[in-house]
Amino acid sequence: MSRTILFNKPFGTLPQFTDKGSEGSPRPTLSAHIDVKGVYPAGRLDRDSEGLMVLTSDGRLQARIADPKHKLAKRYWVQVEGLPDEAALEALRRGVTLKDGPTRPAKAEAIAEPEGLWQRDPPIRVRKSVPDSWIALELREGRNRQVRRMCAHVGHPCLRLIRASIGPWSLDGLQPGQWRDAPDLPLRG
Repeated sequence: MSRTILFNKPFGTLPQFTDKGSEGSPRPTLSAHIDVKGVYPAGRLDRDSEGLMVLTSDGRLQARIADPKHKLAKRYWVQVEGLPDEAALEALRRGVTLKDGPTRPAKAEAIAEPEGLWQRDPPIRVRKSVPDSWIALELREGRNRQVRRMCAHVGHPCLRLIRASIGPWSLDGLQPGQWRDAPDLPLRG
């Protein structure tokens, strides 16, 4: 019987169970939070990003979630420098051209700070002369540091990045470092 869990990855935690690249003191990994045997991450989430990860013992489900050809939507809450105008949001919606080529169109909207959001440790850097704001960005691809690069491309560097959902699964009240079993849901593109 397969098992799938949802995990709210804290800032600074590696998205893997061991730290193979650490010289000196080891960095926090998934094993500091998850004691379930036989589940593996379906996709990655940078060490300096927070939020939802799906881990599963089902190899087919893992491939389906991680493979961009299935176009499973991933929604992010992004705290950015500045106040993006409609032109910046529209550029994200159309797709932008990064060094590794054009991105697919994304859903992008300005939002208020998400309700119930936890404090990040350490806190983001704040500049008194530059306001910050939040956008929701939904992608159906997953290049290396793509959300950060897209936001910087439209002139709004990312201060904080939280993945809120993957396909039908969401954080839904999970606090950083917490996990729960995922409901069995049929996946559609």
